[in-house]
Amino acid sequence: QVQLVESGGGLVQPGGSLRLSCAASGSIFSFSTMAWHRQAPGKQRELVASITSYSSTKYADSVKGRFTISRDNAKSTVYLQMNSLKPDDTAVYYCNAMGHFWGRGTQVTVSS
Repeated sequence: QVQLVESGGGLVQPGGSLRLSCAASGSIFSFSTMAWHRQAPGKQRELVASITSYSSTKYADSVKGRFTISRDNAKSTVYLQMNSLKPDDTAVYYCNAMGHFWGRGTQVTVSS
């Protein structure tokens, strides 16, 4: 069983930055592909970014150049650095492990 706990969400003005963290339990973290997804009100959940066990990354077109996913295997933690935030980035952000395990999410609101 893998447990995921997200943190770092909040209210930020357009153009601002936030860093999300996802702490994972279990010894399989270093072998797992990790990802961040988001779901805005009235919309389907979408993949934002993913990172493999050897740190190969992929990003949604809407966040390329603004968001950076990274991982610290020693801390069993994956991060999402979000810069140049836009109101359209407002959503609940979820951490995912191996395409199967989910955290409870953290709210990100971008508003002036």
